[in-house]
Amino acid sequence: MLGAYGKGGPERFGRRRAGQRNDDAAAVYYSAGAVDPEAVRSALGHLQAPVLLLAGEYDVGRPPKRAAEYAGLFPRAELAVQPGAGHYPWLDDPEWFVETMAGFLR
Repeated sequence: MLGAYGKGGPERFGRRRAGQRNDDAAAVYYSAGAVDPEAVRSALGHLQAPVLLLAGEYDVGRPPKRAAEYAGLFPRAELAVQPGAGHYPWLDDPEWFVETMAGFLR
């Protein structure tokens, strides 16, 4: 099974997606006028801090192509795509995740 959990299902990690929602927060997040996309893009374009975006090769929520588009919004972004991973790279391959994060933070 590919998808949010990469090469395994949620059972592989002893986790279930059910109950991992916050409907009140989602209602505010998606409400009309909550975010001004152009203002956000402009602000991100001025951020001078280094940014690391991680994507799993099989992530359906933020596929590598979309993550690359997001990386393009930041002047100093780096994109890392984890082979064989889904939306939870720290679960699919913890060693790769830690090495990638540590390398970025050095």
